[in-house]
Amino acid sequence: MERTAVNPWTWSLELGYNQGELVSGETRTLHVSGQTSMSAEGKPEHAGDMAAQVALSLDNLEAVLGEAGMTLANVVRLNVYTTDVDLLFQHYGVLAARLGAARVTPATTMLGVTRLAIPELMVELEATAVA
Repeated sequence: MERTAVNPWTWSLELGYNQGELVSGETRTLHVSGQTSMSAEGKPEHAGDMAAQVALSLDNLEAVLGEAGMTLANVVRLNVYTTDVDLLFQHYGVLAARLGAARVTPATTMLGVTRLAIPELMVELEATAVA
């Protein structure tokens, strides 16, 4: 697989994402359902703690990717849903650090929503990965 960043402007790079990603030669595409801070038993974790919810959501995303033989480095699209955009930005370093460690800057959209499926959840990560 070959990835080519598409950035008619460079400002998004400072925020850790590409405006677009052109993928060629892909052999497999994984569409990952929204991952939240749920335990392995399906219980919400870390009520009221945005940083911990982001970290566990990323752990869960990486677990799904791992089951498919992929890592965060394969993510080409990331949708971030949050019930509190301002609070998420205060803890965005948790997400940015993990993506940076994977050396990936996927096309990203962040949306503020009224609520997620379970009221205690504050962030949900939905991804597309290719290998």
